[in-house]
Amino acid sequence: GRLEAVTQQMGYHPQYLDSFLKTQHYLMHMDGPLPFDCRHYIAIMAAARHQCRYLVNLHVLQFLRAGGDPQWLRGLDFIPPKLRNLNEINKILAHRPWLITKEHIEKLLKISEWSWSLAELVHAVVLLAHCHALASFVFGCGCEQDEGPGVRGLLKPSSPGNQCFCEATASNGCSQDLLRINRKRSLDSCMELDSLRERMQRIHMETEGREETRLLQQDREEGEGQGAELSIADPSVGLFSLADTDGEVTGATNLACYMQDPDFGYQDFARRDEDQTQVFRVQDYSWEDHGFSLVNRLYSDIGHLLDEKFRMVDGLQSSAIAKRQGCEPSVFKRGIWNYIHCMFGIRYDDYDYAEVNQLLERILKVYIKTVTCYPEKTNSEMFDRFWKQFKHSEKVHVNLLILEARMQAELLYALQAITQYMI
Repeated sequence: GRLEAVTQQMGYHPQYLDSFLKTQHYLMHMDGPLPFDCRHYIAIMAAARHQCRYLVNLHVLQFLRAGGDPQWLRGLDFIPPKLRNLNEINKILAHRPWLITKEHIEKLLKISEWSWSLAELVHAVVLLAHCHALASFVFGCGCEQDEGPGVRGLLKPSSPGNQCFCEATASNGCSQDLLRINRKRSLDSCMELDSLRERMQRIHMETEGREETRLLQQDREEGEGQGAELSIADPSVGLFSLADTDGEVTGATNLACYMQDPDFGYQDFARRDEDQTQVFRVQDYSWEDHGFSLVNRLYSDIGHLLDEKFRMVDGLQSSAIAKRQGCEPSVFKRGIWNYIHCMFGIRYDDYDYAEVNQLLERILKVYIKTVTCYPEKTNSEMFDRFWKQFKHSEKVHVNLLILEARMQAELLYALQAITQYMI
């Protein structure tokens, strides 16, 4: 039930990590409209859309601990119709959130005995958006590669950790221990990536032996492993074949059972010269003026936690990044945020989108789009290759911006549809 790789990556920014842990804990383990087993099953459905074994494995175990029916882990055909009806909105939110309409909301709220309440649906929507965005972070920082048998992840944690993910809150000792550990680790972010890689290799030698390290270096030089080993440099290799061999129930050996219409994926939003009626204009519906109040009214206090997380990622220091890009930190972060929202059809009338091409080099834009729109195609080689001159903590910062911008984009579309239904 731990997210050690995720918390260790986020630990480069300990203030954000604390905010993230509070939100995650509230969503999964505090009072709310949805039963605890259903929360974890919804998380499984969300993570499966991006073939994210890391999150599926975590929530399968949490589902069973919460008293969930093991039969449900056989797939969507074995779950109650009420949960199965959530599949359509899960699919759309994950890949093309601009397609969500009030009709989708109405269908879920008016299905006789299997109907959802507004509060339950808001809780489910926040869970879906949270897990979709977290899957982007998992793939973007290479955490997924650490999970698969036969796959040697390039981003092994730089320090041993046993941080408790599920029970951490701002007020308990675990979270405070996390902060103390990560404040120390945040000093490591001052190293350049090459120096960090050397330190990770030394730890790797101590834990897995010198021969493994030699093979890791050899694979990196050759670019792609030979023989029967799975190359992490090949994003086309499916994750379904990575079956567990120890007999432990994970439910991740065939992620396809947790989703329908697996071929449904991201498509580029309508071009500027096409019909503009679909464009989502933030001045008409924004998080600050509309989404926050709605979600907080229907799911008490979650709006405050989400808002704190959005503000926290915006407030992270990125002076080094901005300096190297020749601009102010706020300008650079806004460029990344608005570029991500633009890919989902969300526009800000007060922003000059020509700045995006000036601020973001092509390799960075390719990385951001891949992690945002189809994270399952990301591998840790991509993380290593973009911005070679930048610090590890700065790359993690970019992935945090991707996580939060993507989550807010999904929430804006879903909450707008709920608002339209209520009106």
